[in-house]
Amino acid sequence: MRFWGTALDHLLRRLVQDGGLHLHYPDGTLRHYGQGRGPTVRLNDPALPRRLVLRPDMALGDAYTDGTLTIDDDDLAGLLALILRNADEGRANTWRFPMVRVQRIIKLARQITPVPKARANVAHHYDLSEELYRLFLDQDMQYSCAYFKTPDDSLDQAQAQKKAHIAAKLRLQPGMRVLDIGCGWGGMALTLARDHGVRVLGITLSAEQHRVATARAIAADLSDRVEFRLVDYRELTGSFDRIVSVGMFEHVGVPQYSRYFNKVRDLLTHDGVALIHTIGRMAPPGVTSPWIHKNIFPGGYVPALSEVVPVIENSRLRLTDVEVWRLHYAETLLHWRSRFDANLPRIRNLYDERFCRMWRFYLASSEMSFRHYGQCVFQLQLSRQVETLPVTRDYMYGTAPGAAAGKHPQQARKRGRQSISA
Repeated sequence: MRFWGTALDHLLRRLVQDGGLHLHYPDGTLRHYGQGRGPTVRLNDPALPRRLVLRPDMALGDAYTDGTLTIDDDDLAGLLALILRNADEGRANTWRFPMVRVQRIIKLARQITPVPKARANVAHHYDLSEELYRLFLDQDMQYSCAYFKTPDDSLDQAQAQKKAHIAAKLRLQPGMRVLDIGCGWGGMALTLARDHGVRVLGITLSAEQHRVATARAIAADLSDRVEFRLVDYRELTGSFDRIVSVGMFEHVGVPQYSRYFNKVRDLLTHDGVALIHTIGRMAPPGVTSPWIHKNIFPGGYVPALSEVVPVIENSRLRLTDVEVWRLHYAETLLHWRSRFDANLPRIRNLYDERFCRMWRFYLASSEMSFRHYGQCVFQLQLSRQVETLPVTRDYMYGTAPGAAAGKHPQQARKRGRQSISA
């Protein structure tokens, strides 16, 4: 093997300790790494060893997408699980991000998103064909983490449980005014209006999502209670009893965090409650995969909790509840990936083979990041006043004072103080 092949061989021997990898180099050399059985990978381009050494994240995704890297039995999930499982042990710090300092500087520049740039970033991903998303999402088109109460839950059941869980945290009352920031295709807004008697304004920057959500509201005969607008959250005015945002915060960007939470505070009523549901990382602040940034989510970033909480504190919002979902998104992505693969012929007709391979890599690498590389979901509940919500989580399950009767939080607070002092 030449220099770059030898360099890649050295790096893989350090990386692969848990599990095994069999690698065919472009010159025909076969090397085995680690112990036991594992995926067999073939490098079909002489330039690949150099690219994998210098820019591993970008090179791996591009090579799979272009077909210059192939895996026996197309075991992409197995290869990514092997890499990320070993990387999570810290053995890939110098391999996976060889230019980490430079990437951290670039990270902040990429996340400065004035409204026009935010619109362009959203359009890149969310203005793809509606049919594409219908081929792998649940019936309600929830493009965010589902909530699996049991391993046997269907995707539709788990997504319905997610919406119910969020609604319980919001402690909704009929007639409340609710803002849905990043409303997607409208499923959350329509569910809250239909099941809880609230009025909802959903906002998005995706023209395709806005079109679909508006049509769904008309079809469901909910146009009198649900409105969808094509507008950035920074441009919005008004007052809302509740604010919900699911899967949108990943697109805000660290430089805008202060403005985001200040806006949430300003839009909430005195007794208002907000629920922010976002992908997060269990590790300290990091960087977005350059491949994901280029091909899937330009400007996207998964925050560490340490990046978010100080901004909330400075916004004069009260952080009233933090919940961490660990493997729920891995299971969600497994369902999406299985549905995507089952519909590959139809997706090829919409786009092409390269697009299908790119999205298979996106779905599989995302799933394995939740299983093996410390990604999770944070649900952050916020209020302007410390006494807005009951002092225990029982109200979410209908067991808190006043919960079953649907009493206003002010009444629940009075009863709560009596029980505490008794």
